Amino acid sequence: MAERTLRGARLGGQSFEDERGIEFAARQQVGYRCPQAHEFEITMSVEADIPAVWECPRCGAESLSTSGILKEEKAEKPVRTHWDMLLERRSEKELEDILKERLDLLRGGQIGPAHLHRTTKKRRATA
Repeated sequence: MAERTLRGARLGGQSFEDERGIEFAARQQVGYRCPQAHEFEITMSVEADIPAVWECPRCGAESLSTSGILKEEKAEKPVRTHWDMLLERRSEKELEDILKERLDLLRGGQIGPAHLHRTTKKRRATA
């Protein structure tokens, strides 16, 4: 059984490949500094777009590039509320009319849960 084992190889994966004939991609070192004055460098491809911000490996804070690359400010949309979206479809006058109509139906017992219906004198007399 021992005769069938591979000789010269071990577990853990030692590569027998050679680096001859392989051309590595051009690289560059990009420096960053965080608010706590931690400085570090990241190796990136020469062709890569260099980000202005990188997470500090020590403290996790947002680090800025030391090469003067400025952070892009994204234009943020103003928050649209349900009321804003409703006003895009209807005027306030229309909304007041709809509200009045629905309240009349609710008070008349035609819509809504039964425990909210108000009993009128006419209904009590007929019941």
